[in-house]
Amino acid sequence: MQEFPHHYDVTAAAGVDGDVELIARDLPTLRSASPAEFDGPGNRRSPDSFLVAAVGDCFILTFRAVARASKLPWTALHCDMTGTLDRVDRVTKFTGFEIQAHLDVPPGTDVAQARHVLEKAEQNCLITNSLTGTIRLIPEIDVAAQPVGGLGRGLARITPGGQR
Repeated sequence: MQEFPHHYDVTAAAGVDGDVELIARDLPTLRSASPAEFDGPGNRRSPDSFLVAAVGDCFILTFRAVARASKLPWTALHCDMTGTLDRVDRVTKFTGFEIQAHLDVPPGTDVAQARHVLEKAEQNCLITNSLTGTIRLIPEIDVAAQPVGGLGRGLARITPGGQR
């Protein structure tokens, strides 16, 4: 990793109407528009959806690093994200983010360790650490079952309360 501080340069450009272009050197241009909730077309990414996506993206990338450092075996991570936009004291802002993290792990994986790694990823995600809204992690861990007699593969699901 490079020494801090890191700098990320992006140019946003637009005319009176139409999409906003988000331009960064050596990357494809992204386009955005107001979301349908703000009378936008509703068929393009918006700053709102980019922010919620950034929470999930950063969470997964942080999880990868923490899992690698913790030597946690895993096969897949899928996150469903919800960002809540509200008005508080006459200011419109994101008040919270929910991360429903669905982690698949191989047989014999320590579920408590897997849960700890998910929680550590949430605590160390640089995007969520940069936001003022509350972050709620809802972990779900699926442990692949040992095949019986070499036939098939099953899953044992561990819910947030530790129930199967």
